[in-house]
Amino acid sequence: MRVIASSLRKGNIVEIEGKLGVIVSAENIHPGKGTPVTQLDVRRIADGVKVSLRYKTTDQVERAFVEDRKHQYLYHDGDGFHFMNMETYDQVALPADIIGEQAAYLQPEMEVTISLHDGVPVAIELPPRAVLEVVETEPTVKGQTAASSYKPALLSNGVRTMVPSFVTTGTKIVVATADGTYVERSKE
Repeated sequence: MRVIASSLRKGNIVEIEGKLGVIVSAENIHPGKGTPVTQLDVRRIADGVKVSLRYKTTDQVERAFVEDRKHQYLYHDGDGFHFMNMETYDQVALPADIIGEQAAYLQPEMEVTISLHDGVPVAIELPPRAVLEVVETEPTVKGQTAASSYKPALLSNGVRTMVPSFVTTGTKIVVATADGTYVERSKE
C-alpha cells in the first residue's frame, strides 16, 4: 500500500528496495525556503542495518501490510522475550534486537501489540506508560521549590531518569515508555 511520506510514524513498517524496515524515527522538516521533506531513520529487519532516508513530503512510499495482535509478556530467557497471543494462547519468542531499549520497560503480564508480516514478528509496541518504583534518589532539600526542580533517580528497572524534588525512595511513579521521562506520581 502506497502512502505519502509525511504520514509515516515511528514503528511503521515500510518496504524499501524490496526489503522490510521498521521506522525508528520520522521527522517532517519545513524549511523557510525550499520544499518540505520527511527524514526517516529505518532499521532493516533482515540484517538490522540502520538507513537514513529523505523524501519530499508528498512522495509515495510503500508501506508494508502488517497485522497487529495483542500479546501478553510472559518472561525473558536465553531464547529471547516470550509473549502469549491473547486470543489463541500461542506463544512467540522475540529476539532482543526487535525489542531494543524498550526491554527495560517490559513487566510481567504487560499487554503489548506485536506487528506480524506474513506471520513473522517484525515490531513491538509497548503501552505508552509504565508504573515503576524509585529505588534510589537524593533526599529532598528543605526550601527547594517544587516547580521545575528535578533530581536524578534510579528506577526498579535499572533506568535512570529525572524526577521532581518531592519524589522520595520507595515512591511509585509513572514514566513514558518511549523515552523514560517522568509523567506523574502513581495513584496505585
